[in-house]
Amino acid sequence: MSKEFNGCSVRRYWPQYRWSNIFEMIRNMSSRPKTCKQRFDDKLVVITGATSGIGYETAKKYAAGGARLITINRNKEKSEKLCREIAEEYNTDCEYILADLSKLKDILNVAEKLNSLNSNIDVLIHNAGLYLNKKVLTEDGLEMNFVVHYLAPFIINYSLMEKLKRDNSTRIILVSSEGYRFAAWGICLDDLNWEKRKYSGLKAYGTAKLAQILSMHIFAQIFSSEKLKITINAMHPGFVKTNTGQDNGPVYKFFKKHLLDRLSREPAESAEALYYLGVSKEVSNVSDEFFHYTTIEELAPPAKDMELAQMLWDKTLQIIKEKCGF
Repeated sequence: MSKEFNGCSVRRYWPQYRWSNIFEMIRNMSSRPKTCKQRFDDKLVVITGATSGIGYETAKKYAAGGARLITINRNKEKSEKLCREIAEEYNTDCEYILADLSKLKDILNVAEKLNSLNSNIDVLIHNAGLYLNKKVLTEDGLEMNFVVHYLAPFIINYSLMEKLKRDNSTRIILVSSEGYRFAAWGICLDDLNWEKRKYSGLKAYGTAKLAQILSMHIFAQIFSSEKLKITINAMHPGFVKTNTGQDNGPVYKFFKKHLLDRLSREPAESAEALYYLGVSKEVSNVSDEFFHYTTIEELAPPAKDMELAQMLWDKTLQIIKEKCGF
């Protein structure tokens, strides 16, 4: 590792960029997800952020396939309504864990409850997300995007490692985003809270999504080195109409309502893709890939940097140790 490299570098990545990668992404934007007709009866699916948008449609899709659900959400009323709807419409089990995934204590509580399950976790979908135009620090003093999009999935996956190894059947799916490309020069590991640089909502979002993908590589290496039947993949869910960004002020909400939402697809399409990735036999042995819907897509240079991935992994464990005591 070069002494000056702290995770972000124009010189490091610029020569690696190829127009073909951008054209591939643009082509994939017009694609539709593959569908899977296979049932998923009595399998256990865990979904974060399931009371609206992509998570809500995904919960219904898996329930329609016969799966049992555990959803992880912030709002009790919405969680109870979702589980009633699932039970009445699909006659399958639905439980929920209340958690604010911007809070480390809640994230640890989720991990503890999932670890205590007697059932195997067949699919674990990290879907919860947000978008912020202004910098917000969590109660733990960490940048909000970084915690919700990256640290929460990381801590849950890391804490569940031994259980997942025992279950040896889990498919982990990170609901990612082409927005990782906004972190075009990597992740500045010495400035994760944006204290040395001017904050940018797009770059902060992209940094968290890039971190998510980089951690995927290390988790996949661990699982494959032990010859486990655990897969972990990331998936761009399409340009979807959701409630993300509703707290970002009148200008953003106007822009979203009158432009972004008009160009967006319905979240049911994303649910189809997430069902396919969780259930289809065609991808049962596929791991450590980035899917645009259900099409494997080559990653941009920073997202393939294994040196950065290892540096981020070590930095993350350091943060967790300092903040959580393990």
